[in-house]
Amino acid sequence: MLSSSSTAVKNLPLKRRLCFLLKLLCFVSSVLIFCEFLIYYVVILQCRWPNVKGGAHMTEKETSASVLKAIILADTHLLGEIKGHWLDKLRREWQMERSFQTALWLLQPDIVFILGDVFDEGKWSSPQAWADDVRRFWKMFRHSAFTELVVIAGNHDIGFHYEMTTYKVNRFEKVFNFTSGKLITRKGINFVLVNSVAMEGDGCAVCRTSEAKLVALSHKLNCSQQKPSHSNKRCSDVEKLPVSEPILLQHYPLYRKSDAECTGEDSAPPEEKNIPFKEKYDVLSQEASQKLLWWFQPRLILSGHTHSACEVLHAGKIPEISVPSFSWRNRNNPSFIMGSITTTEFSLQKCFLPFESRVFTIYCAAGALLVILVLAHVQLLTPPFYFAQRLISKHKAV
Repeated sequence: MLSSSSTAVKNLPLKRRLCFLLKLLCFVSSVLIFCEFLIYYVVILQCRWPNVKGGAHMTEKETSASVLKAIILADTHLLGEIKGHWLDKLRREWQMERSFQTALWLLQPDIVFILGDVFDEGKWSSPQAWADDVRRFWKMFRHSAFTELVVIAGNHDIGFHYEMTTYKVNRFEKVFNFTSGKLITRKGINFVLVNSVAMEGDGCAVCRTSEAKLVALSHKLNCSQQKPSHSNKRCSDVEKLPVSEPILLQHYPLYRKSDAECTGEDSAPPEEKNIPFKEKYDVLSQEASQKLLWWFQPRLILSGHTHSACEVLHAGKIPEISVPSFSWRNRNNPSFIMGSITTTEFSLQKCFLPFESRVFTIYCAAGALLVILVLAHVQLLTPPFYFAQRLISKHKAV
């Protein structure tokens, strides 16, 4: 009888230790689940599709038939085998995968556009490295048959103009079914895909082919805009397209001097805003920009490349939205654009992703609390309750 009692007393500290370890495990697991899964739902759940003009009075069936719900993101920069550290890859790619998959599940867009620089090392990756990058991309950006994914070429995918080759362009086109001058029409809305890297204007083979396709497409669109009574002979044999002013999708922004006029919490940092942009490197040349505006007379231009947000007006009436980077590697506060688009109207809304700094702060706070709990448990740190109790007893004694 006495021996069994002594055994129970000895086992009591062991049980307490196991119970404490179980509590610590639950605490750590809860923090991990929140920071790596739940936080994406908490943040993206706050985003709402914007209403287009007259959309508030439509029924759900009418909205589904006429309003295209589009998500636009840019500059994912999946790291390659040369510059990509495995921990950097794991952390940033997990963030983008969870952000994308959560956005698809919660928002259910009709179509997603990625405006270039999908990869970080596509401009110099070997065939084997390219295949590995592509495999990781499709894993991260997997989607259902109800959502279409359209990818635009950027300078990190096919190289800057001096690095761009027909082989790299064809390799990208084969994977993503992308062609400069390609028209995508959904619900009567015309989207023009532009290989902005090929808008160098120097007559290179890729540039000539790209510009020829853009000119031919602009002719079709312009002919389609004309009324039958005003159509000319040049348009008599041209295929008619939906009568809707096009939306340009490209990687490089159209020409602007700098980001000095850009505003918002995700615009360029103050120390970078007044740095002049270099034509054909940071932005398209003035000549190429004027060509695109003249050829297509778009109602909206969407671009990436700068990793920061900006909204500018061209010719005083054509808005261009530069979409910030989708990756923590380029921004602490990444985001994407949600667009409700019809044949005549569009409305855009920005949706921010979790800030990397806030996730880091949660981990630091949880780590500090964990250390305090462990120290208190092993009695290296006086628990606050007992410390307060001692102060009160001393005060009473006085």
